[in-house]
Amino acid sequence: MNTKASATSEASSRSDRFREEIERAFQRTVKGVEYLTTPEPSVGLTPKHVLHRRGTQRVVHYLPLSDEVYRVPLLLVPPPSNHGYGLDMTPGQSLAEYLLKAGFDVYLLDWVAPRAEESTLKLDDYVLDFIPDTVARILKDTGESQISILGYCAGGLMSACYAALTPDGPLKNLVCLTTPIDFEHMSLHRNLTDPRHFDVDQFIDMDGNVSGQVFLLGTSMLRPVTRIADRIKLWDNLWDDSYVRQFRMFDRWATDNLPVPAGYMRQLVKDLLVENRLLKSELVLGRRKVRLGDITASILHAVAEHDHIVPRGASKPLIEMVGSEDKEELVLKGGHVSVVLGPNAVNRLWPRLETWLGSRSE
Repeated sequence: MNTKASATSEASSRSDRFREEIERAFQRTVKGVEYLTTPEPSVGLTPKHVLHRRGTQRVVHYLPLSDEVYRVPLLLVPPPSNHGYGLDMTPGQSLAEYLLKAGFDVYLLDWVAPRAEESTLKLDDYVLDFIPDTVARILKDTGESQISILGYCAGGLMSACYAALTPDGPLKNLVCLTTPIDFEHMSLHRNLTDPRHFDVDQFIDMDGNVSGQVFLLGTSMLRPVTRIADRIKLWDNLWDDSYVRQFRMFDRWATDNLPVPAGYMRQLVKDLLVENRLLKSELVLGRRKVRLGDITASILHAVAEHDHIVPRGASKPLIEMVGSEDKEELVLKGGHVSVVLGPNAVNRLWPRLETWLGSRSE
């Protein structure tokens, strides 16, 4: 009797699992149709208004979400190749929203696609024109004399250069997220842009800029099987609405790259990836050498242990090189995007940012 009961139970269990798989297969089919036919998810929904617009530079000011607001305003600076909505994905998964609810007065340098006449823009223009101009407008808007800047990836690199060239300026606090400094450790990027087989001018479009698809292609080549693996994982989880929603948001941002000016791209390749001039204190912007040792603002650098875009060796020198007395490095589990914008960032990185900035923004 026990043997028969056991066999019956096992058969029933197999039948239940079979029904579950049939149900999930059906749900995948239905969800797959929905995935292909429904519009892309809405992003960048946190209330805001445009403070200033000039060419590729757009400055937005988020409306407050807290009754009490810190005195020192905060400027978010994403990479020029990425839309700013990556820092404001969706309610509950938005760094901008999180900081607003924590009491910060948040602004965003929300880059837009450069026009043909802006193709000659260089790193000099971003560091010595767009960022200072944005800072000046924010200080005028708030009536304050100091500001904090949070820069992500290349946005952090530009912000660090700005800090180095204006040590006596209004910058009080600098937060860099997964920021490259030593480009010798960007080995895969260096291989892709090796001048022996890469001519940056071949990738310049008719309008004089470099297509965002070039950045997307380069990122894909760093980990060629990742996109395939992501699609397989999506299929396995297609029945899970929450997973699909997260995937679509991040996939939209990751594949929605902005074009960048040809002048900026040439400088990125030649001065940084090939010559590694920032690390050597030989990068010249506006006829001045950028020396990270000249940075005096309080600085926090958050990096990812498993960053394949900005490997640990590339980000490590920043805190070692800056001249600030108040400096800290934060190493967290995760990758280049997940550590800053992923679901775990809400519990790992963002509270640390709130604590660090909050104590320095009174």
